[in-house]
Amino acid sequence: EENPDFLKNGDVAIVKIKPIGNLVLESADKNPNMARFAIRDAGVTVAAGVCKSLVAKKL
Repeated sequence: EENPDFLKNGDVAIVKIKPIGNLVLESADKNPNMARFAIRDAGVTVAAGVCKSLVAKKL
């Protein structure tokens, strides 16, 4: 499905994430160990993945 509103458990997708705070992350092709992330909400992991690419923050 193109542009779904939500993902169900077990779904796979390429998504854009805009963090609200500082984040240390690298793309998988530069440093695979620093490309893994988890997103938590209220103490529960709601998403996990690998960073494919980064967009630099405009200052």
